[in-house]
Amino acid sequence: MKVALGQMLATTDKAENLARIRSMVEEAGAEGADLVVFPEACMVWVEPGQSFAPQAEPLDGPFVTGLREVARQAELALVAGVVESIPGSSRAYNSVVAIDAGGALLGAYHKIHMFDAFGYRESDQNEPGDGDLLLFQVAGMRVGVATCYDVRFPELYRALAERGADVIAQPSSWAPGPLKEFHWNTLVRARALENTVYVAAVDQLRSAGSMIVDPMGVAIAVRGEIEGLVIAEVTRERIAEVRRALPSLSHVRHDVYDRWREATLALG
Repeated sequence: MKVALGQMLATTDKAENLARIRSMVEEAGAEGADLVVFPEACMVWVEPGQSFAPQAEPLDGPFVTGLREVARQAELALVAGVVESIPGSSRAYNSVVAIDAGGALLGAYHKIHMFDAFGYRESDQNEPGDGDLLLFQVAGMRVGVATCYDVRFPELYRALAERGADVIAQPSSWAPGPLKEFHWNTLVRARALENTVYVAAVDQLRSAGSMIVDPMGVAIAVRGEIEGLVIAEVTRERIAEVRRALPSLSHVRHDVYDRWREATLALG
């Protein structure tokens, strides 16, 4: 399967963002991509500290409907970060939608870890998800979804890998800060290596740069500080090759970890 990352900088204009996504999807299609992954909140940008909620839309709203039409016309699957409205709430979900090559909405993942760090409080404006996972098939490979700050929590990536994910798509809008680029590079590679899966991590043009990392933790395609596509071939053969040498998933000790967790909870 050929994966493309659409590294872009979202603006406050949804129509402009959708047009840029359409252009990049068409370019990715011309390069033979099967799946294109776009950043977290590529639907719309708001200034730090401002609420996303006034810009939020339901999944049957105009932006996701536009994404579905883009996918259908290009005949390839896409993943993108959107701001999803919550009926009756002043907050929103930081969501990632997956759309197949026929334009069908496969599902949405609601980000579970709120970025309340480095002086920022995402939980003031967004509602955390309940933990429902999003996995889907593209070109014979199974793709799981995580988002940005999630990369600091290995439990999610392990759960996706244990449910058969070959590739984990990670839309992000990695905020700049002390050592943040180092954190990004370390964590994205670690999540791939410890689960022996590919991680396709796409960032907005604000800090870190996008990369596709193979199951051995090697960045096989990267992009720096300019907008554009990152494209790489991902294969189950490479996953199998790595797992023959490094069968770490088969060595996981849930029986022990569960006992540790129960003991910790017992401490109160």
